[in-house]
Amino acid sequence: MATIIANACLSPGCAKEARLQCPTCVKQGIHGSYFCSQDCFKSNWKGHKAVHKKTFRAPVVTENDYDPWPDFRYTGNLRAHRRTPRRAVPAHISRPDYAEDGNPRSEREMRGFTQIKVLEADEIAAMRDVCQLAREVLDEAARAIRVDVTADEIDRVVHEATIARDCYPSPLNYCGYPKSCCTSVNEIICHGIPDVRPLEDGDIVNVDVTCFKDGFHGDLNETFFVGRVDEGSRRLVEVAHECLRLGIDLVKPGERYRDIGNVIQKHAQSNGCSVVRTYCGHGIHRLFHTAPNVPHYAKNKAIGVMKPGHCFTIEPMISAGSWKDVTWPDDWTSATIDGKRSAQFEETLLVTKIGCEVLTRRRDHNGKPYFMTQ
Repeated sequence: MATIIANACLSPGCAKEARLQCPTCVKQGIHGSYFCSQDCFKSNWKGHKAVHKKTFRAPVVTENDYDPWPDFRYTGNLRAHRRTPRRAVPAHISRPDYAEDGNPRSEREMRGFTQIKVLEADEIAAMRDVCQLAREVLDEAARAIRVDVTADEIDRVVHEATIARDCYPSPLNYCGYPKSCCTSVNEIICHGIPDVRPLEDGDIVNVDVTCFKDGFHGDLNETFFVGRVDEGSRRLVEVAHECLRLGIDLVKPGERYRDIGNVIQKHAQSNGCSVVRTYCGHGIHRLFHTAPNVPHYAKNKAIGVMKPGHCFTIEPMISAGSWKDVTWPDDWTSATIDGKRSAQFEETLLVTKIGCEVLTRRRDHNGKPYFMTQ
């Protein structure tokens, strides 16, 4: 079992455990510039900034360089790359209310309501159908992942596999999101927008797929290895999957939604990882996101008790370093604040009379994720 070893703070006389890295050092490729807090960073800035002058080299600019946010300080090595135009959906495919203008009206009308919908038998049947179709689509994407394949190509595979099943890709134009799935690489926690960057040997990539069919959404994601992945990253991905399984094991009538976060955070922390707090699982059925909210961290204040017919996702985001995040200027891409890697898994679940049905469960490989079968 790999252990995450923290760095020591560079502030003179401090030497506390440190996970925050100087953003200028990250941008210039300077290693080891860690601080335990913003206060330590600020107090040592006058002396520390001399490191930048010594090591800075002007970048070589080529006609292929792409820098949409020249003043943005990335937290890790990943950078924004060019994106292709959004893909078209055939007219015969039914679509959610936001497909044309990006405004999920029905969802916003329910914002603030905490009552959790109990699905009827016909609604459960529709959810089973769309969730299995979404699983098929994600498995198509999994087979496409390899070194030098771009995230944009993965998006194409997801888009075409979705419409081939007469489904609409739920992320497409949801609140303006420009692509048919989310691809989150390395330090990207979630909501990464597919672009033309080729996947590299040693990357990890999360692919998040949601399909809409006959008025219902099915949602899931997995994190995949690209080529030869280092042991620390492998263990991070394994821990993220274990956190999901532990959360699912808790699901049954009478359990409180707030308690899911307790078991997830305990397991993550015992393995030297942290749980992202900004994003949570959610109710799903006719609405893409609705009650209940399902936080993945301990001592949260989620409302509600599980009842048969409740349908929701659990999707813990587990990071190797800090749980805090930074959003890129595209207003979607969420990165770890320290540039360390993050992994995630998600399933759509139905509470039954005796426990839980995983609606998005893979039917082959004994239900195991692809990283366990490679």
